[in-house]
Amino acid sequence: RIWLRIFEVAGMPGHSWRMSAHNAVIALLVLAGSPACVHAFYLPGVAPMEYEPGSRVELKVNKLTSVKTQLPYEYYTLPYCRPEGDIVHSVENLGEIMTGDVIENSPYDLRMKENATCKMLCKKPLEKVDKDKFRSYIDDGYTVNLIVDNMPAATKYIRRSDGGEFMFMNGFPIGMEKNGRYYIHNHLRFDLKYHSNPDEYENFRIVGFEVEPHSMVQATRADPSAPGGVVAMCSEGTAMELMDLDTYNEIIFTYDVYWEYSEMRWVSRWDNYLKMTGGQIHWFSILNSLMIMLFLSGMVAMILLRTLYRDITKYNELATAEEAAEETGWKLVHGDVFRKPIFGKLLAVSVGCGVQILGMSIVTLIFALLGFLSPAHRGGLLQSMMLLFTFMGVFGGYASARVYKVFNGEDWKTCTLMTAMLYPGIIFMIFFVLNLFIWGQKSSGAVPFTTMFALLVLWFGISVPLVFLGSYFGFRKEAIELPVRTNHVPRQIPAQAWFMQPFFTCAIGGVLPFGAVFTELFFIMSSLWQHQFYYLFGFLALVLIILIITCAEISIALTYFQLTAENYNWWWRSFAASGASALYVFAYSILYFSQRLQIDKFVSIILYFGYMSIMSLLFFLLTGSIGLIASFFFVKTIYGSIKVD
Repeated sequence: RIWLRIFEVAGMPGHSWRMSAHNAVIALLVLAGSPACVHAFYLPGVAPMEYEPGSRVELKVNKLTSVKTQLPYEYYTLPYCRPEGDIVHSVENLGEIMTGDVIENSPYDLRMKENATCKMLCKKPLEKVDKDKFRSYIDDGYTVNLIVDNMPAATKYIRRSDGGEFMFMNGFPIGMEKNGRYYIHNHLRFDLKYHSNPDEYENFRIVGFEVEPHSMVQATRADPSAPGGVVAMCSEGTAMELMDLDTYNEIIFTYDVYWEYSEMRWVSRWDNYLKMTGGQIHWFSILNSLMIMLFLSGMVAMILLRTLYRDITKYNELATAEEAAEETGWKLVHGDVFRKPIFGKLLAVSVGCGVQILGMSIVTLIFALLGFLSPAHRGGLLQSMMLLFTFMGVFGGYASARVYKVFNGEDWKTCTLMTAMLYPGIIFMIFFVLNLFIWGQKSSGAVPFTTMFALLVLWFGISVPLVFLGSYFGFRKEAIELPVRTNHVPRQIPAQAWFMQPFFTCAIGGVLPFGAVFTELFFIMSSLWQHQFYYLFGFLALVLIILIITCAEISIALTYFQLTAENYNWWWRSFAASGASALYVFAYSILYFSQRLQIDKFVSIILYFGYMSIMSLLFFLLTGSIGLIASFFFVKTIYGSIKVD
């Protein structure tokens, strides 16, 4: 029981603990306390709800979503049955508002362990404008999202390609179109599963929520004892008539409720949604990335052995003509290798923002592995990323200050202000323009101006001061001591071979980090644009580690080859070499758009490429910063190992 409680405390689905390293940590924390503490403590929002027989189980409605348009709308945009009294909005966090979630109450009446058949919800007239709206939403492939006990409704499908295996999709379609006729899903069958364990708790817990949509024409008859004085009669089987929009001018909404006992425990109830699709693909991808990383590690190790070991032990010995010709290239530029690059301030700002993004990514993944970002927390991941990016401003300011001080920069205020404002400002402007497009479509995905103001408060009230704080500490420290002095007169750079041109080196440098993240990128984009759940944070953590090492090593290798060719302009080149992987990410987003998505509306296309450009920019800053920092310490190390007269 204690171990089951451990997983409940973690708020983790049953299968995901296998690939997360958080179990040992949580086990130690929990077992260190008393058994009473084990049974009393739950993370906020993930504690199980227990229902008595006959008690009301609230069914809430969420936004209408479409893979074709990527524009969510409120549930009551369509003429569905409304609850008596006011529509009540559930409290939303910042992440839910940003993703357009609108969770509201509904008129459905569900009671624990009480089955119901053909229960009438309401009867509504269908005007021409209502029919047109239904047709439009069906054409755009909109799905309805319902929630019971914080679990989204799942529709069960049979995947014929996998031998008839069941798969679950989030929500259910509004209706269907067949031969030019439109049919509404106006009858829902709710299959709810519950679990009980009298030894641990009283009453019952909900562990499953499936919905089966039907289109049918129901008959009605008078019944004074029923609410509204009318009851519905549903015809079952293949002979039932479908609810055709063109044929009928009124619609009846009904539903069935079936409760079934399940052996599934509460901690495992998310497993149906989070089934690890393509587990072998992830492992093959990681194995492929590891091979790339090992190849680069061998190359860097060879470079270090050839340079450091030989330079330290044989510098004063007579070298052969072949060795001299091979090694004098990078030694000759020792007086220029640390020369300040053009646009050095912009480079320092870019590195600062990249460090800020890297810190956010690492801490977010740590929280995810510890189970704090359970899918039960809608919007929790996005909210955590925004808050962590804000607080990581102190590391961004510190990093930009340290780099700028290496360049002997004196305009530290401008550098710090650019770190706090430049890239966040670009991203905010793109986001603001995209939000205007969404607002013009009257979509619930439009971020309200009050939330926009809250984002500005986070930015100017917290992030900017933290960047200045980090920059203050960075500039207070002594500058990093460089092993060689810079000459007053720049050395002439000899003509470079075609394969040492910036375009070629960036093309080679970007493809390897992209190859390391390619598979996970596919699943992340499927989560973003096809509304699938992504919970493979264990794989993602491994991929991030491989990405960091790959970016560092490819940048080091290309910097070494550049210095060997007596080209000392390596600062921007080392940043761009690994950062060029962002161009591959954006190119892949174009391929994904053409092959996987059916988006055809202008606003939806603008949204897709707008958000993918933001994602590519963040990836550019992240990978570029890793490459430059690694190259800097590599160059500092190899030039610190030689004797300069």
